[in-house]
Amino acid sequence: MGFFDGLRGSRAAQFQSGSAGSSAIELTRRHPTVSLTKQGAVTGNLRVNLSWRMRSSDFDGGRSGQSGQLFRHPFKLFKPDMVQAHTQGMVNVDLDMGCLYELTDGTRGVVQPLGTLLGDLNDPPYIKLSGDDRFGSASGETLYINLDHAEEIKRLLVFVYIYDQTPAFDRTHAMVTLYPSTGPRIEVPLDERAPEARSCAVVSLETVKGELIVRREVRFVYGFQAELDRLYGWGLQWGLGYKTTKS
Repeated sequence: MGFFDGLRGSRAAQFQSGSAGSSAIELTRRHPTVSLTKQGAVTGNLRVNLSWRMRSSDFDGGRSGQSGQLFRHPFKLFKPDMVQAHTQGMVNVDLDMGCLYELTDGTRGVVQPLGTLLGDLNDPPYIKLSGDDRFGSASGETLYINLDHAEEIKRLLVFVYIYDQTPAFDRTHAMVTLYPSTGPRIEVPLDERAPEARSCAVVSLETVKGELIVRREVRFVYGFQAELDRLYGWGLQWGLGYKTTKS
């Protein structure tokens, strides 16, 4: 498993990727797949974004604590709740996104914040992680996948895990959104209840009968990357990993 260079300078801003248009495809249990080939989107950079925020019920008082206030301030009924990613009074949740990859030459590995395995966009594995969002900001975390090299990619598995914090997938509004070079964005909400889970296989990409297929997985597990590896048969060797401290 190789260690790859991080982003240099302002290269992240130069990546070309799909637009954030208003149209979207949501992958569900009943409709779990979409073909990028049929969308004509097997070129350029596929942008994969993770964003999340805490549920409004986790804030002090929640909605139940507001009922008495409505009698004194009835117009607050029409004012939406402010929902942010983190406050000191709530459970900290640091969601990270990674990607297991297998290339057609048999090379297997992972791109993730742990171990600073940030990948490379123009050389194998043709996947780049643009930083590590630890606060669930609006921009979230983003993977770029260079589909100009799609013929060299056998399969990918995008996953999300909770780094060194309380398991709380059931207390977040987490969403993984794919932005192809053309066509609508593809949304995969992580809205199933899994309060003790620490990791989730979110979406896979694989060429099936000549088409590059995006498939909804949304499979929660109670361990970390090694358990996802066993579940999907990647066969990597795993050890303890840590994120670098930010100044």
